[in-house]
Amino acid sequence: MNKQTKWIGAAAFVATFSLALTACSGGGNGGDGGGDGDSAAPVETKEADYNPVDRADMEQGGEVTLAISEITPQMNAMNQDGAVPTQRIWTWYNPQIILSTPDGESYPNPAYISDKTVEEVDGNTVMTLTFTDEAEFNDGTPMDWKTIENTWKANNGEGDYAPNSTEGYRNIASVEAGETDKQAVITFDGTFAWVDALFFNVTHPAVDSAEKFNEAYLDGAHPEWGAGPYMIDEFDREAGVISFVPNEKWWGDEPMLDKVTYRVMEPTAEINAFRAGEIDMAGISQSLSADTLEQIADVEDAQVYRAARAANNLIELNAEREQFADLETRQALFMAIDREQITEVMWDGLDYTEEPAGSLNLYPYQDGYEDALANSGYEFNVDEANAILDEAGWETGDDGIRERDGVRFEGRLPSFGDDALTEARVRVVQQQLKAVGFDLQLDQRAASEFSTTLTEKDWDLVILGFSSSDAYGVMWMCQVYCEDSGLNLSATMNETFDERIHEVEALPTAEEQIPAAMELESELMAESWGILPLYAGPQIMAAKDGLANLTPEPYTGLDLFGVLPVENFGWAK
Repeated sequence: MNKQTKWIGAAAFVATFSLALTACSGGGNGGDGGGDGDSAAPVETKEADYNPVDRADMEQGGEVTLAISEITPQMNAMNQDGAVPTQRIWTWYNPQIILSTPDGESYPNPAYISDKTVEEVDGNTVMTLTFTDEAEFNDGTPMDWKTIENTWKANNGEGDYAPNSTEGYRNIASVEAGETDKQAVITFDGTFAWVDALFFNVTHPAVDSAEKFNEAYLDGAHPEWGAGPYMIDEFDREAGVISFVPNEKWWGDEPMLDKVTYRVMEPTAEINAFRAGEIDMAGISQSLSADTLEQIADVEDAQVYRAARAANNLIELNAEREQFADLETRQALFMAIDREQITEVMWDGLDYTEEPAGSLNLYPYQDGYEDALANSGYEFNVDEANAILDEAGWETGDDGIRERDGVRFEGRLPSFGDDALTEARVRVVQQQLKAVGFDLQLDQRAASEFSTTLTEKDWDLVILGFSSSDAYGVMWMCQVYCEDSGLNLSATMNETFDERIHEVEALPTAEEQIPAAMELESELMAESWGILPLYAGPQIMAAKDGLANLTPEPYTGLDLFGVLPVENFGWAK
């Protein structure tokens, strides 16, 4: 998955730069939380709430220990089998050549890029990136035009590479050296509206084949191909531990911390570890719920942060299963899902509301957003759903479960982690689908099994999340709706989807693309019914007092679309 979206699994959301997968747990806005234990009045959910502190006001030194839902088998953040935890770990020991403000404005990291220009030449968009003289990988390989060329080749859709997304990269016609090898001249085929969304991640020139791109990072980190303020210290995937220490080869601002450690934890263990002082933040692998806020209310020297979430929780169904083969059946199944009831369960006891999730392109707080799901004709209507199923030949048996041509109307839904809200949510869906004669079988698994379960398609239905790494959602539309999408695993798309999306992508400006994409999204939803947006919800985390510049990585956290320098994360004075 590329820049805009990633899965977010059971306790996390999924992304390359674009969308990413995450396993989705609880999550909502809550009471006061932290410190004095008072329940207090509701607290505002801000767009970004990450305790920004200038470097001059930070302490030098100290350690931070964090929870993570899994260390994914695939550790290449640009590979389609990566997820949000993949990108989080990747960010700590790989180049951050492009950064982003919380409101989504990207800019070059001056430690790596000394100059960036964008112009139109002979009807083609041309972007020029100039690397600093100091910029190099840990093995001494210079960062130069070959770094950009190799990243383009890995992500442009040619050959057997399996990138997170090809958006933007397949619009590039050539990458060449400029005035020196340190300068990359990137020429697009025609005009291109989203140049600022590219090259947040880059590929080391040694990863020069599809085999290396797809397989070299399986169960391995390759720190020699990394760069930046931190390097890997301890890495034990079996024990679920990876840590980072300052990189002696780093040329930029000194990292604030002496050590950063990630430990794989189930959601309940994460809360208990925060209460015990064993980790310094809670809610990273899941957004804190009313119950968990109550559990940490008496933790001394802790603060609760609440921000908007650049992510959607959703349901996918697997149309490779015989019971989901036809469009009408899939539509009826989704019509039986009461999204409002699900959010009532997820946000019980929390003073939080939001617009219903209606798009996987944009969020309601972004300009140009439309409720594509409503425009597609979707509505919650159990009576109509039952009528559609009757017409489609699904007959109700004595046990209340439908059957057609010897195929039982049933499916298995795995849930991940030990969070009580996650369990409550799937049971609500189970009861809702029973009303249309569908037997939903629940299958609880460890949070660390999320990525493997998703990629192996060991599910009939699944609840997960798409988390965005940037604000350029329309650019990444193909990542969700194209036939070979690494995010939408429903197998309900076809090649006509690709053609129509590419027509929108060919429009020369963002102002033209956004309304066209929103209109097309509603059409594609109505023609596939493989994926149903549920809700976004807020991101709520608790952190020890003084921990500042929180969640600098893409796809997750309190800084909305922010991608911030990891060297600035640490303790305030």
